[in-house]
Amino acid sequence: MDIAQLISDFGFPVVAVVFLGYFIYYVWNFMNTEIKPALGEMHMALIRCIDQMRMLDQDQIRLQQKVNVVLEYRARQELLKDAEEKEALEILEKENKK
Repeated sequence: MDIAQLISDFGFPVVAVVFLGYFIYYVWNFMNTEIKPALGEMHMALIRCIDQMRMLDQDQIRLQQKVNVVLEYRARQELLKDAEEKEALEILEKENKK
């Protein structure tokens, strides 16, 4: 049966409604069989990605804290070294004055 025969037998509005109903069924079926499972997989992948980003962020924070501690330790060592050098210079100046 071709479309022209169907239109002449049932009329254009009836044939159009039947094809529209088939189109809606096709789209609904495609969404349920193809898109929903893929969407579920993407959702799980997104959750894993977010968890990994949180772990990396926490690692970065811990690393930054360690770097800050090392920099603070170096600054203290430099201050101590400067103080020792200053004391040594004062001792030498006292000895030279005698």
